[in-house]
Amino acid sequence: MHIRVLGAAAGGGYPQWNCNHPNSRRARSKDPAARQRTQSSIAVSADGVDWFLFNASPDLRQQINDNDVLHPKDGLRHSPIKGVVLTNADVDHVAGLLNLRESQPLELYATSRVIQVLQNNTIFNVLNPQFVDRHPIKLDEPVSLKKPDGSDSGIVVVPFAVPGKVALWLEDASKGPDFGSVEEDTIALEVRNAEGQTVFFYIPGCARVPDELADRLRGAPLVFFDGTLWVDDEMIRSNVGVKTGKRMGHMSVSGEDGTIAAFRDLGIDRKIFIHINTTNPILLEDSPERAAVTEAGWEVAYDGMEIRV
Repeated sequence: MHIRVLGAAAGGGYPQWNCNHPNSRRARSKDPAARQRTQSSIAVSADGVDWFLFNASPDLRQQINDNDVLHPKDGLRHSPIKGVVLTNADVDHVAGLLNLRESQPLELYATSRVIQVLQNNTIFNVLNPQFVDRHPIKLDEPVSLKKPDGSDSGIVVVPFAVPGKVALWLEDASKGPDFGSVEEDTIALEVRNAEGQTVFFYIPGCARVPDELADRLRGAPLVFFDGTLWVDDEMIRSNVGVKTGKRMGHMSVSGEDGTIAAFRDLGIDRKIFIHINTTNPILLEDSPERAAVTEAGWEVAYDGMEIRV
């Protein structure tokens, strides 16, 4: 299976447009140890020809231009992109759908909760229903991704809930401390090949690793995992925000309750951080934090990263 990282940064990208944090300044100055990244998304293909996007970032137009495997190839109107799978309704994961509005046949997969969110926001009606089929997916039920012509893509996904929260723009403070979050608001994807073998897991947002998630991931060949913040109060310490990672639905990379510790004994062959905030020092290739994640057996995703599994 072919995987192409289209974007590795969290919402806002790296550098974020209004951020003057030292990390962002280094990226903006084209420091080779602080390479720029667009907002998180990957493209997946069973054959290297037809591709499915996992989330559609606001930077999708640039990501398509930057990755020739997604360029039109046949006739005057064509796209190798056959569909999109959404893991939540965050702006950095759905806004890119608006780039796909040119009457191009596509298949869109998401939980019923997220599909309802898109239906309630009529701007997404620019995805012409004559060309874009919306498929509700159910938690823990395998789904064979179909191309617009109805043929199998060779990719099977199993969506499952992970700890998280409702998208920021959908929060409702009147619904208690969880802001109205439900199980379908944040999902992860187990990706299998046509033979039913697990190839990798995609988890760009996760608030913690309970035992059931750890057991599910144990011994996996490859996991992409939420790398938003190094420490929970990182944005507050940096004077660039007022929210903790936990408040935003993300666990920290470091610490005894962080991701590195949670994954330490799971026996996963390859572990890659994705969805990384502009303030996170692991973005800097010469930082001690980057050295620490490397020492712990983790990689840090970057735009254009290619993986064959």
